[in-house]
Amino acid sequence: MNLKSLSLHLKSWIGLQLKKVKPGKRSIKGASIGLLVGSTFFFTIELIGMSINFNDRWILVLGVLVVLAAVLASYLSSWLIKKIHEIPKAYKITLFIALPLLLQVRFGDFRISLFLILVLSLLGAGLTIFKPGHFKKMTSPKKSAALLGLVLGLAGIGSFFYFLGIRGLDMPPSINAASLSKEKISPLTFDSPASPGTFEVEFFTYGSGKDKRRKEFSEEVKYQTASVDGTAFLDEWDGLSGKYRTFSWGIDFRELPINGRVWKPKGKGPFPLVLIVHGNHPMQDYSDPGYEYLGELLASRGFILVSVDENFLNGSWSDIFGGLEKENDARGWMLLEHLRQWKTWNEDSSHELFGQVNMDRLALIGHSRGGEAVGHAAMLNQLDYYPDDASIPLGYHFGIQSVIAIAPVDGQYKPGGSLTKFSNVSYFTIHGAQDQDVESFDGAKQFERITFSDSVYRFKAGLYVANANHGQFNSSWGDNDMLATFSGVLNRGQLMDAKEQETIAQVYISAFLEATLNQKYEYLPLFMDSRKARNWLPETIYLNQFEDSRSRYWGRFDEDFDVLTISEGGKAIGKNLSVWKEGEVMPKYGLKGTRAVFLGWNYEDFGKDSLDWDGDQKPYLPDSIRASYTLTLGPESFRPDSSSVLIFSLAESNESSNPKSSGKWVKNNDENQEEAEPKEESEPEEKEEEKPLTPLDLTLELVDTEGKQISFLLSEFSPLQRLIQSRVMKIQFLDKKDETESIFQIFQFDLEKLASRNPDFQLEKLHQIRFSFDRSEQGAVILDQIGLMPKLPINSENSPSL
Repeated sequence: MNLKSLSLHLKSWIGLQLKKVKPGKRSIKGASIGLLVGSTFFFTIELIGMSINFNDRWILVLGVLVVLAAVLASYLSSWLIKKIHEIPKAYKITLFIALPLLLQVRFGDFRISLFLILVLSLLGAGLTIFKPGHFKKMTSPKKSAALLGLVLGLAGIGSFFYFLGIRGLDMPPSINAASLSKEKISPLTFDSPASPGTFEVEFFTYGSGKDKRRKEFSEEVKYQTASVDGTAFLDEWDGLSGKYRTFSWGIDFRELPINGRVWKPKGKGPFPLVLIVHGNHPMQDYSDPGYEYLGELLASRGFILVSVDENFLNGSWSDIFGGLEKENDARGWMLLEHLRQWKTWNEDSSHELFGQVNMDRLALIGHSRGGEAVGHAAMLNQLDYYPDDASIPLGYHFGIQSVIAIAPVDGQYKPGGSLTKFSNVSYFTIHGAQDQDVESFDGAKQFERITFSDSVYRFKAGLYVANANHGQFNSSWGDNDMLATFSGVLNRGQLMDAKEQETIAQVYISAFLEATLNQKYEYLPLFMDSRKARNWLPETIYLNQFEDSRSRYWGRFDEDFDVLTISEGGKAIGKNLSVWKEGEVMPKYGLKGTRAVFLGWNYEDFGKDSLDWDGDQKPYLPDSIRASYTLTLGPESFRPDSSSVLIFSLAESNESSNPKSSGKWVKNNDENQEEAEPKEESEPEEKEEEKPLTPLDLTLELVDTEGKQISFLLSEFSPLQRLIQSRVMKIQFLDKKDETESIFQIFQFDLEKLASRNPDFQLEKLHQIRFSFDRSEQGAVILDQIGLMPKLPINSENSPSL
């Protein structure tokens, strides 16, 4: 008996045995009755019990409706299963093969996969007419259907590849609010911090010398390093993922390599040392070379830059069944181990790097997951023991002065179950509105959790860039944030050129390091206002956040839930506002970690269409109509002097400016209203070209204890930027769905200059700050961090003291 006969015989025998135990019609009927009676019994008992426990007989009515819905759903399901069964077997098998395959293709939206199933099916069916002799045998209706299917299939597949081929689609226009008043802001006149310095640059690598994939970390290393044991910080280096990771790198978690690419200024030193670390990316598409553009610049300006290799902690296809999780503390700890290695070299009189590093001037830069990791490193650096296991000693205490987070994530690792906090380290974070990977400005969350308490001048700053994405901060990653093979699904029409995005990074990162490591405080103004650097930066919308160790606040809105109180013992009052509440600031995802006051106004019913809000001369609003929000300082509140700058953070809110115009607030009094007369039909109006929203403006008033006041417009610094809208995926245009979140912009006003408008006004007797919403017909804003800071220096001669 050959193999084929044996398999047929076995199949026949198995079929016969199954037929012997196959339930008969009577058994199936009995099973159906048993299931129906039993389930109805338990449901009825539950229904009666609920009506008794809840003391509500209407629950019985609800139960009847549930039964009717279940019966209807059963018949519909049975009909659907029958229809699926009627699908020809060959197509049914193909469909169940194609569907999971197409869903694995990273199109970014399952509807694209469904569209392709339809289009490819039509195209394939239509192509059958080209089989010799087949078309003649078809009936006329089938010929028409086949030809239509072919045309639709060709049109569909053609439109799909056209969809992939275009770079992007046009977004609704928007106005750059800050540019409207840029002539009032004098740009910085010295050389750009992105200009190369005077140092010659040398490049070398250090590492284990055993890397099985890259020569630069094996035989080409200039200095060999010992591996470190990451057991305490890494979990899930096991299973398929762990085996493949070990196979790929020739290491496991007990022997993590200390590998780095170094751009170093030639000279005696000592130089400030800066480490930069990449984020998560396919581990075999190496990320660490992508910061060469920063390494060459910073080394020429006197900084040692090390691009740290942590590719062995990145993801791979093998993680599909589980891999490294919450490993960002390990990423941060590895940075501290790199600093330990540099400290060893720097103190070894026999080593070529002896005395080359100023270990009191250290900075960390991280991108994506690396952007979160640098925050963990800053925190762990200040601790003596690992917060999740005190048997693990730390005790690094290096001189880390500043941290930069490029498009970071937040909260992947939570020490002790809480979000990372650290103090007395300057911080800068940058994020792009076109980021398809980390879609929310997570760096702004870490911004809120950094405090200053020592006597050294420090600051924290944030920058939100309208047309920047995630990957172009790393030249190896590029413009494909999804890493999609069919990258045309991304909408890159609004994306800036990669070199422009690198220029922004160079300007701000170089300036931040110069300010925090070399005390060149003449760069500080560009962190409060990007217009100061407009001669150095590409044209786009920038939103700045800023706070320094000298800033003091009357209103931070985190102290309680009383809308009438403010932080420093004063009072707040709102008048004629359509929105007035204090609440958590909500980014696209998660919580920002700070509360603010939400204010809204709406004058649509005042004057109707007779008022012109677009002209320079705004309509007059009587006190009974004009919306305002006033802070009254308490007797113990601090007061300004001639060196003070009024500061506050403001953002447009995406909520309605008139929330009580719909929903529960609107009473339905149809029985008391006359039936509305039918409207005459009119010809449809031609669709007007969509106009950009006008930036918001308002009036500020300062009142002293004698009743003397000064007033000025928000737009004297800048109008308020409307919400930046983005569509990072082309299919979002089908939904007309914009991605947006409220991003704060810091506003600053020189009080000495403002006081000169009224000689009788006394700054030291400031009593009230009033925000009058009288320049825009409607709007909703979020206000936070109202207070004072001393004037920023314009050069290093009058820098803040260290």
